[in-house]
Amino acid sequence: MKLFDVYPLNDIVIERAEGSYVWDDKGQKYLDLYGGHAVISIGHTHPHYVKRLEDQLHKVGFYSNSIKIPLQVQLAEKLGTISGKEDYQLFLCNSGAEANENALKAASFYNGRKKIIAFTKAFHGRTSLAVAVTDNPNIVAPVNQTDNVVFLPFNDEAALQAYFDTNGNEVCAVIIEGIQGVGGIRVASDSFLQLIRSLCDQYNSIFIADSVQCGYGRTGKFYSHDHSGVNADIYTMAKGMGNGFPVAGVSISPKIPAKHFMLGTTFGGNHLACAAALAVLEIIEQDNLMANAATVGNYLVEELKKLPNIKEIRGKGLMIGIELPEELKDVKKNLLFKHKIFTGEAKPNVIRLLPALNITKVEADIFLKALKEELKA
Repeated sequence: MKLFDVYPLNDIVIERAEGSYVWDDKGQKYLDLYGGHAVISIGHTHPHYVKRLEDQLHKVGFYSNSIKIPLQVQLAEKLGTISGKEDYQLFLCNSGAEANENALKAASFYNGRKKIIAFTKAFHGRTSLAVAVTDNPNIVAPVNQTDNVVFLPFNDEAALQAYFDTNGNEVCAVIIEGIQGVGGIRVASDSFLQLIRSLCDQYNSIFIADSVQCGYGRTGKFYSHDHSGVNADIYTMAKGMGNGFPVAGVSISPKIPAKHFMLGTTFGGNHLACAAALAVLEIIEQDNLMANAATVGNYLVEELKKLPNIKEIRGKGLMIGIELPEELKDVKKNLLFKHKIFTGEAKPNVIRLLPALNITKVEADIFLKALKEELKA
């Protein structure tokens, strides 16, 4: 049997990883500023993380949600404290798409409506409803297409207001990334998020803050939406939550009552997943990683502003997009194969920085030096 060929792959095999570095099967060392797509939040193979998982595996790796799992309660309490959402409720699942799928279901159960507002260049996942609210026709199969979703221009307050003025009583939910990842590191303005909050309150619609990539401390606050000073009704999270272990969550406002069997999962919230997620939160708290994300992120942005041939720099904290002109489309490839630095990208010419939240200015300077060399080429 062959693998189903769905990704273009770099001809690199990673065999070892530590902190912000990885090594391939030939012993070549790389600086990792991609973090496996914003997944590595506390650095590779962090000792506390490894021990947490090892210790748990020696006790019990899995049992179903038909029994009490105290680790789930511990995780919910710790997440509530660090995120500042102590009165919210946590549903645990396995991936960002699954988190968004369940968030949209919970919203529809709450108000009995079907119409979802999403935005241009949005990416919310690849499962049925999550991909229906994703603005990429190439990955939406015919079976996923639905008239229940409307796409409005991102950050267009007039368009949002006009849609609610006409259709507000039909709107089940508004789903928005605080910073669009796949869409090119585009930041939702504070006033736009505040308007969403106001309109959802007015029409009893649900505000869903997709924090799968832009959450978990990456922007210097726990959820990137927090920069706007308003609370969403539901937050979804995944990537940085388990530092590579598959775990995701839906943080649900107390206004939405839970009912037995309205949501469910086999693997969500298993013992190992909770151990991994608890380790991540403990390290974020103990090592002040949100503050570090803000500090190193600000440093990177200020230094990037000094470099030539950059069209625009976008983002917050350690979620940074560097838009380059068309003639520099090979910079990302050169960073990887010439300078041994992993970065992300958003088509056509945006380099995405999504490093571990504990990177230092030493790693930042290695990247800046390499990028400066490429931009002057």
